[in-house]
Amino acid sequence: MVHGTHNAVADDRNKDIKIYINGEYFRREDAKISVFDSGYLVGDGIWEALRLHKGVLVFIDDHLDRLWTSAATVGMKFPFSKEELIAIIWEVLNKNNMTDHVHVRIMITRGIKKTPSQDPRLTISGPNIVIIPEYKKASEESKEKGITLFTSTIRRGSPDYLDPRLNCHSKLHEVQALIQAIEAGADEALMLDVNGFVSTCNATNFFIIKNGEVWTSTGQYCMNGITRAKVIEACHINGITCHQKDFSLFDVYGADEAFVTGTFGGLTPVTKIDGRQIGSQSYGDFTRKLSALYHELIEDAVAYEK
Repeated sequence: MVHGTHNAVADDRNKDIKIYINGEYFRREDAKISVFDSGYLVGDGIWEALRLHKGVLVFIDDHLDRLWTSAATVGMKFPFSKEELIAIIWEVLNKNNMTDHVHVRIMITRGIKKTPSQDPRLTISGPNIVIIPEYKKASEESKEKGITLFTSTIRRGSPDYLDPRLNCHSKLHEVQALIQAIEAGADEALMLDVNGFVSTCNATNFFIIKNGEVWTSTGQYCMNGITRAKVIEACHINGITCHQKDFSLFDVYGADEAFVTGTFGGLTPVTKIDGRQIGSQSYGDFTRKLSALYHELIEDAVAYEK
């Protein structure tokens, strides 16, 4: 069985979900897009992921700000406003009668190409918009077990050629890093930046705990994680020292605890890195405390919206 930060509790309702493609709805097995789509041809697309929790799209403003920044970065113009996209997302959720424990994936590509090419001037349609809502509740068993990491030789890129903060469809380097980790017997990959400092993981952001302090990377070479930002915010609110700094594997191997963050799994503890045991528990007390503080922010957001 695949083990990692995206392990979800099986839910048979996902067999019958309705997927949104450019204003139409399709069953899972019928949801298709053209082979001339820019995202398929050259990875020319961007994405965002949201959680529906107790009837609220949690941290929606943060997620849409990131999506619009990604669009501006790649020079893509949306034919809708943020308010209009929110209305579409709610239409999708209502169409599926969804209210809780839902993961929403939004994918927007530049559109259909006249012919296979990377040239955006050969795009002959507006953006293609796909929204996939699924019942996905993180597996508590997987979280209690924790995950193992392997440090990949694939580096996180420099912002001057592919900014790691960009949520784009071009994820091949991250897939390569994950393949290395899997072949080494680990669950997921830890990635260094171009200077050899610890950056992030292939699909999540990375933190360590040392002597009662929380450390994470500077943010220059890591994914622009919403959950990462919320953990940092939770630390500041609760008087916990949190450093965004350069640190190396030397610091990681000697950490008291380590964990990763992501929209789907929240905080997931890390038990081993490169075969070295991290801490004395599979789910450390400090990580558990931070996870509770993060969930308090979620509940605050829900209460505010209601």
